[in-house]
Amino acid sequence: MKIFWTKEALLRLQEVEEYISGDNPVVAIEFVDKLISVAETLIDNPEKGRIVPELSLENIGELLHKNYRIVYLVKKRTIDILTVFEGHQLLKKEEIFESKN
Repeated sequence: MKIFWTKEALLRLQEVEEYISGDNPVVAIEFVDKLISVAETLIDNPEKGRIVPELSLENIGELLHKNYRIVYLVKKRTIDILTVFEGHQLLKKEEIFESKN
């Protein structure tokens, strides 16, 4: 399987990096790299994550890393990373449904 990052997800990664960079730019880069590598584990195991509780759709799952959620859509041959956000927040459905197009 291949992984594709939506514009929404890439924007969120950039926001995470910018936020953490205020304290430590090196840690910010390392943390975003780790989020990306966690998402890439889906290549070999797309069923690895859990179903997103706010949606309860079988093809939209999420992985958790530290206090962040990585939300993805499983398709036949690809996995689309839809968004990345802090785990204490609820998923904004309009972000992922707009990014699927």
